[in-house]
Amino acid sequence: MELTTVWFCLIAVLWIGYFCLEGFDFGVGMLLPILAGNDRERRVLINTIGPVWDGNEVWLLVAGGATFAAFPEWYATLFSGFYLPLLLILLALIVRGVAFEYRAKREELRWKARWDLAIIVGSYVPAFLWGVAFANIVRGVPIDADLEYAGNLFDLLNPYALLGGLTTMLLFLTHGAMFLALKTDGRVRHEARSLAARFGVAAAAVAVAFLFWTQVDTGNLGSGLLFVAAAAALVAGLVAIGAAREGWAFLGTFVTIALAVAGLFVALFPDVMPTSLADGTSLTTSNAAATSYTLKIMTVVALVFTPIVLAYQGWTYWVFRRRIALHHIPEQPARQPAS
Repeated sequence: MELTTVWFCLIAVLWIGYFCLEGFDFGVGMLLPILAGNDRERRVLINTIGPVWDGNEVWLLVAGGATFAAFPEWYATLFSGFYLPLLLILLALIVRGVAFEYRAKREELRWKARWDLAIIVGSYVPAFLWGVAFANIVRGVPIDADLEYAGNLFDLLNPYALLGGLTTMLLFLTHGAMFLALKTDGRVRHEARSLAARFGVAAAAVAVAFLFWTQVDTGNLGSGLLFVAAAAALVAGLVAIGAAREGWAFLGTFVTIALAVAGLFVALFPDVMPTSLADGTSLTTSNAAATSYTLKIMTVVALVFTPIVLAYQGWTYWVFRRRIALHHIPEQPARQPAS
């Protein structure tokens, strides 16, 4: 296997890890106004992802860095053509991260409500826009013969891409509800289980439509098999949540997202950004790649450090594996700001 193919697969794995892990904490953020009836319940929800959300974002940083180093042409065209959506995602992630840190700095209800809103918006925006971005990458965008993006923002807001955004948003909502059912106890746990089933049905309908459209337009045998397996995993997850088997249910949505993203990359290969122009040039694993020497050095570094990062993150999840309930959250008197 050529190193360009190896690094295409590694980048796919990084994006799979990012969507599977960051997906559930996006879901928790989006569910904050739906599941939490008071401040203590909101703190329960936030504490379920408190120890891990920033570690989950490392997958995004590594995916971006790997793309820059292994496929610089892909990185350049992607970040110039998708500048505004990626900027919105970046701003949303920054505001969301600040909100997690600053929410507890003061006890006034108005202060907390503002940061809660930042968490909610900062979760919805990337959950939707990542789907829009990846749908456009798979479908193809206007890339001219000089490998430069020749479109505008409205080219990205096509029906297929918007359906992709709705798919990721609903899948992340379902994934987050499954995670909360697994990680909490009491009323929040039962409500999360109920919401997971309802969002899961909606996610299944939208995801099937999106993946079927993808398969018809750009798919192959490999992507088709992965899409079918993803649909089966989602159904299994919904059956498990109906039987109150939260662990299996969370595994079901985890596998669903992993297989669906893997299917998108299989449908994309060997392109990394296909062109939609008749006289344009698609970016492929060959014409977008870095030099062979660069790829060899990166491969050695990846072989050394990837197991270390995976071991550390796995240890973090193991340490914070216990359920969280209201009795773990101390009472704090809520004060209105002085007039």
